[in-house]
Amino acid sequence: MITRIRGYALPSGEYVDLYADGDRWTTDPVAGATPAGEGWLVPGLVDAHTHPGAARPGQPMDAELLREQLHQHVDAGVTLIRSPGLPGEPPPWFGEDPDVPRARHAGPWLAQHGQFFDGWGRRADHDELPALAAAQAARTGWAKIIADWRVGDSAVPVDVLRAVVREVHAAGGRVAVHSQHPEGGAAAVAAGVDSLEHGLCLDPGLLARMAAQGTALTPTLSTITDSLRRREQQPDSPARTWYLSGARVHAALTAAAAEAGVRVLAGTDSLPHGGIVAEIRALVAAGVRPHDALAAASWTAREYLGLRGLEPGAPADAVVYDRDPRADLDRLADPVAVVLRGRCVRRRG
Repeated sequence: MITRIRGYALPSGEYVDLYADGDRWTTDPVAGATPAGEGWLVPGLVDAHTHPGAARPGQPMDAELLREQLHQHVDAGVTLIRSPGLPGEPPPWFGEDPDVPRARHAGPWLAQHGQFFDGWGRRADHDELPALAAAQAARTGWAKIIADWRVGDSAVPVDVLRAVVREVHAAGGRVAVHSQHPEGGAAAVAAGVDSLEHGLCLDPGLLARMAAQGTALTPTLSTITDSLRRREQQPDSPARTWYLSGARVHAALTAAAAEAGVRVLAGTDSLPHGGIVAEIRALVAAGVRPHDALAAASWTAREYLGLRGLEPGAPADAVVYDRDPRADLDRLADPVAVVLRGRCVRRRG
């Protein structure tokens, strides 16, 4: 079945009439094409930080649950995900089957000894991390390092992260770094990593350097905001003090990053899956312009991950809305249609 969409294509707003020629858009009319929708066209939503495949941290990859959670992403309009860390090596159909989003991933996490969730990822000595990260990136394009973990833990030293970046880049890959403490964030930025995940407690003074060197920020703002409410109800402790100190200013940090020219990516982190609309709303509530918040979950993220938008020859992904979603965020939860790999996989009604 050949899919056709028409409407105002974001980000330019230019009116287009596109046909899915297999998994590529074309402007050449195709006889017998089935209209998927008409209105405002977004080139497929992106969740740039999600960890599908397990019910709880530390559990092994569950292929059946993985597919179920990926379907939750598709239902939300997500046609591309990036998984900076997975519970295990994914099955061959991950990112490839017609009913699941395209995918970029970093394989299992890499961490220091004594840090991160038991049963997930691989813990290694500092001198092992560069080679392990380079080997992972050579396989999948990405490697993920846990730069810091609990209150009082030592962060991965900056010279180790610099060696990781050097080796991964030499292998043709990119480095994502988890950081939720000032020391880990500072080391990651100084090392020139490709993306900083969470960035809780990051020194705002580092944003200009991130923008200049091209380090993206995936703030996972909605999940941190939700966790903030729970943490505020907990008894006082060093961990609670740390978390509140970062979470209470994380929205302002995110808005400042966007204002400073840092590439902000929308990511939802872990459970529940399919929450990209909540992340877009959280970015807007933080003070990010609706256009830029939607870009963080669509065309900006797609470009960062190597995919083009709504143009001839680009992958045939789109979400169709009956109104401009930048002017009416409520429309994001009610698309007219979702097109994935040239197939209409969701239609209103």
